[in-house]
Amino acid sequence: MPERRPRLEGKVAIVTGAGSSGAGIGNGKATAILFAREGAKVLLVDFAKDRAEETHAMIQEENGVASVFVADATSAEDCRLMVDAAIDRYGRLDILDNNVGVSQRGTVVEVSEEDWDKVMNINVKTMVLASKAAIPKMMETGGGSIINISSIAGLRAHSSTPYSTSKAAVIGLTFSMAADHAKDNIRVNAIAPGLVYTPMVAPRMDDDLREHRRSSGPLGTEGTGWDIGYAALFLASEEARWITGIVLPVDAGLLAVTPATYTPMNQQTRY
Repeated sequence: MPERRPRLEGKVAIVTGAGSSGAGIGNGKATAILFAREGAKVLLVDFAKDRAEETHAMIQEENGVASVFVADATSAEDCRLMVDAAIDRYGRLDILDNNVGVSQRGTVVEVSEEDWDKVMNINVKTMVLASKAAIPKMMETGGGSIINISSIAGLRAHSSTPYSTSKAAVIGLTFSMAADHAKDNIRVNAIAPGLVYTPMVAPRMDDDLREHRRSSGPLGTEGTGWDIGYAALFLASEEARWITGIVLPVDAGLLAVTPATYTPMNQQTRY
């Protein structure tokens, strides 16, 4: 049997939010490692240099090719410089994984205007600005793949109105971008993670809540950043060459049993 070629051989990828906010493997870190493992040259973008450097060290241990770029993805100029850095270092741009995001709880009555704007800027505007910078460069070399990280919170009530609204916006953005840029051979898809256990949510978890989340999906197993990373790897690869404009839930089947696990904010404050 012939040796399998790496799935992203010859590709150049940008992963935003490539570090983890704490110990462990977040979605961006897992995605960056898997991209490099499958032959891509990866620009690791994060606003916290130490987080991206930790991911970089893990990739180097596996003899992958990657480098760190510090940026605020809410800045159009930083996004332009980020894309320029990928091309200057590696010669082209084929893949953009838009992974930056924050969570924010509350109803429309409870959320402050400042927090609302913060969530929309980080969860939606970053994807717009990064894509705006990346797409023209992808077009120059024949196309590419953009993966936007949404959430099942964008597809169902999730006791977190600002977050849910932002993630629903990501889905609408994905559909529109997929239609707008199909002619440019740029595929745009979204991943909707379920109740994965990552460094971002770990500080809010105790053993009981973690078990509740694990058992909520029909598969009854706990998801990790690796599950999201493998989904991104597929969507970035040529195996998905005929797939654009989709939302891929990675959620242990939780959406299939919605709304069994939804609890109003006044009854459940830690979900």
